[in-house]
Amino acid sequence: MTQNSAPPRPHLSDHFRNVSSLHPPTPRGARHARLLAREHLLSWGLPRDPAEHIVGELAANAATHGRVPDRNFRLTLYVVSDTLRIEVTDTLGDRHPRLTHPRLDHVSGRGLFLVDALADKWGVSAGPYPKKTVWAEVRTEGSR
Repeated sequence: MTQNSAPPRPHLSDHFRNVSSLHPPTPRGARHARLLAREHLLSWGLPRDPAEHIVGELAANAATHGRVPDRNFRLTLYVVSDTLRIEVTDTLGDRHPRLTHPRLDHVSGRGLFLVDALADKWGVSAGPYPKKTVWAEVRTEGSR
């Protein structure tokens, strides 16, 4: 009897994971998106930081600045090989976020500044009208 010594073939799921969910454009919806992201990161064996913070900021921005009554925002997480991509899509595509340095005397306005500091890269993609997606990518711990 001969044995085949070939290594097992990798499965697509070893290198690709994703989840997508809809959330109401409210502070509670943003919190739920962050908690859902935390659970998926843990189940995928990925570190919570900085991804959970990035999700929290992008979801809060969608609930605050991308809010359209009765239209949810979408959180999508992709892991492809050594990169986690976070996408938050809202239905206010005519308002694209801009990175500005926060003023010391303001209590808000630091969301994208934090995303810029925590993510390896980030950007905004126009979707089919009226949507836009704000995305951020971070390398997973195993690739750092």
